[in-house]
Amino acid sequence: MRRVVARCWPTSGGSSWVSRSRGHEGVRSESSPILPGVTVRVVFLGNDRWSVPPLEAIIGEPDLDPVLIVTNPAKPAGRGSHPTRTPVAEAAVRAQLPLLEAESLRVGSSLEALLAAAPDVVVVVAYGEILQREVLEAGGFGALNLHFSLLPRWRGAAPVQHALLAGDEVTGVTVMRMDEGLDTGPILNQLEERIRPEDDAGSLGARLAHNGGMLLVGVLRMLPTGGVPARPQDDRLATWAPRLLAEDRVLDWTLPANTIVRRVRALAPDPGATTRFRGEPLKVIAAGVDHDASRRDVPGMVVGTDHRGVLVASGQGGVRLVEVAPAGRKRMAASAWARGARFDGDERLG
Repeated sequence: MRRVVARCWPTSGGSSWVSRSRGHEGVRSESSPILPGVTVRVVFLGNDRWSVPPLEAIIGEPDLDPVLIVTNPAKPAGRGSHPTRTPVAEAAVRAQLPLLEAESLRVGSSLEALLAAAPDVVVVVAYGEILQREVLEAGGFGALNLHFSLLPRWRGAAPVQHALLAGDEVTGVTVMRMDEGLDTGPILNQLEERIRPEDDAGSLGARLAHNGGMLLVGVLRMLPTGGVPARPQDDRLATWAPRLLAEDRVLDWTLPANTIVRRVRALAPDPGATTRFRGEPLKVIAAGVDHDASRRDVPGMVVGTDHRGVLVASGQGGVRLVEVAPAGRKRMAASAWARGARFDGDERLG
């Protein structure tokens, strides 16, 4: 195979193959054109578990050559605080790919290593660092980002969580050409994903990662043909998805039940929404809306338990706790937790 001579693509107002969510046909990687005998050199930047399916999709394409994987260094984790590599590092080691574990690409030696890999394109998936111009322009095709929303909705670090918090019915993935803004670059392709009633951040993120990998590969395979028109984002439609902080995890029982349940879903399975029970933290992993709670019940009051879980009053309606994790213990069914807690009939959360 010969290496592609990279060419920058034009920006246009749209494309006949962009965005199934807007009535067009989505890219299917197996049918996307690529020039015979051409291979595209890819430097991949990513960290978390949602970065792994797109990386594995690239690894599985013979016309795409992942010449360097960049991720954060191992950090202490778990009870023993043993150094633990990122999921992306583990995937790179399994595939025997060149790996750079760097705290930041703003360090000279790390940037030099990336440039020395001579990429045609830099691909970024959940990397978590604002990249300098040298990285964005490292390849002739620039840098592409796979973002877990239908941009310009939910720009920022936590698009999956904010889609669930807002009660969105539909979200998706976007492949965009990166610029120096925060998720502001022109869109190359998008793919819708419907949010299911039972979804939490873990299940929704996993589907988006899988679908995004296929979408990303389709775009990468189109690059050598010059057939990847881009369309600018409409900044007037932008919404923001900042990283959730510790205080965002705390449940406010005076809010309506559906608002509380959306927060539980947005934070599950990890790090989890939190409340307090008898002065100790209680993590809420899964919950649902239940209309059995009386309007006279005090928000946060435990009003019933059965095999389905623990019913808690809220500002409007009830919240049924389905799965919880008490302080220092593993996650368990809320009904099992209730049996051990032995409620005295006047218990309140929060």
